[in-house]
Amino acid sequence: MRVAVAGTGSFGRNHLRVLRELESAGAGVALVAAVEPDPARAAETAAQYGIAVFPSVSKLLSADLKLDAASVTVPTIHHHVVASELLDAGIDLLVEKPIAATLAEAGDLVAKAELGNRILQPGHLERFNPAVLSVEPRLRRPMFFEAHRLSIFTPRALDVDVVLDLMIHDLDIVLTFANSPVREVRAVGLPIVSPRVDISNVRVEFESGCVANFTASRVSTERVRKLRFFEPHQYVSVDYARRELLVISIDPSAAALPPQLAAALASGKLDPALLAQLQASAASGPAPGLSFLKPEVAPGEPLRLEIESFLDSVRTRRPPRVTARQGYAALELALAIQSSMAAHAARAGLGDFFRPAS
Repeated sequence: MRVAVAGTGSFGRNHLRVLRELESAGAGVALVAAVEPDPARAAETAAQYGIAVFPSVSKLLSADLKLDAASVTVPTIHHHVVASELLDAGIDLLVEKPIAATLAEAGDLVAKAELGNRILQPGHLERFNPAVLSVEPRLRRPMFFEAHRLSIFTPRALDVDVVLDLMIHDLDIVLTFANSPVREVRAVGLPIVSPRVDISNVRVEFESGCVANFTASRVSTERVRKLRFFEPHQYVSVDYARRELLVISIDPSAAALPPQLAAALASGKLDPALLAQLQASAASGPAPGLSFLKPEVAPGEPLRLEIESFLDSVRTRRPPRVTARQGYAALELALAIQSSMAAHAARAGLGDFFRPAS
């Protein structure tokens, strides 16, 4: 398969690296070209990878390189125009998250892909995190989620706010795990060091009764990427960064469990207070009624697993693990969160302090 990368910034360089590694490993893929309008970066890419680098998608397509697939790693505001041109040329795409800047643009890309029978996979990288891959077969009925994604500030990805930059990973995973329509969104967000929202706290309730709390910050003093969720009689902790999984199973009939805790577990009515109790139990060591398991997680780089999965879909024509419609749903929820943040800012009288993403 002949593959190109459109955009050779921080994300694009990683796609170039993985594609070349796969090519060198004999995985049946050839990295043949890139698109980069910046002359210095284009020259650097051409020298490092020995490939043709074009200043635009139109120039790439006019070279008639017989491309099969491409990664789109340009800034989000350019996703639609770049992906549209490539889809119209019959090329399968892996598009970095979010799939587009607006719902209208995302819907247009989904329609183009479906009409042309093209693979269009949004780059929701955490879906390929080995810990997430390990936990999915264990899902029962998640009813309460806590997601924390904190990052130290960098000047990267400032064309979008923290919801589209960081939180969207967790939105996509929770939407997939909860598997229920969204009922209500409440959100607060503030810009701190950039013109867009840099820190946000969100509560989402689903029609199933499942509730999810999300916190995302790109102005933290530490890096945290964790997801915790409760199911009836089970607590699961996913550490994305360490690629680790902890499962605590509870026997609600055990005499050692406090009656209130046992009743909550039996009914499936899980809340933050229950989370605190379980965390305290885990910290003090195994107790009657509790069993602790750290399932084995297969090693693997999420980006490589993501690209390998995408290329497999291109070869087999099977739907990708993350579909374009799932990318649309994650963007839809992210934009609803932005609207809720703006409404909160208006109620709080924050005025010009709050400047939502355009």
